[in-house]
Amino acid sequence: MIANILAAESQSPVGIIVVYAVLFAGMYFVLIRPRSRRAKAAAALVASTEVGDEVVLNSGIYGFVSAVEDDVLWIDIADGHGTERIEIRVARNAIARKIVQSGEADSTAKQ
Repeated sequence: MIANILAAESQSPVGIIVVYAVLFAGMYFVLIRPRSRRAKAAAALVASTEVGDEVVLNSGIYGFVSAVEDDVLWIDIADGHGTERIEIRVARNAIARKIVQSGEADSTAKQ
């Protein structure tokens, strides 16, 4: 089908420009636009992370945010022996998603 269009339009440079414009528009809507939407959603997730949030890291580790620095988060991943807590330091961009508590989901659904 495209070969027929290109063969018919090979005599006119306007036809070739139109075909390339349609291909570029298709690539934009299939590849570029969804990627930019995911990047915006990831940036919003990273920016909205606060102390006390339960998160999942890209590595699959679950934990609670115990402290927030500039580009670093301290994640409480387990209780240690006695009163110790086991914390790891990770980059903010390592957050894959937040875990929504059932109480928070109910309150946001009612609004």
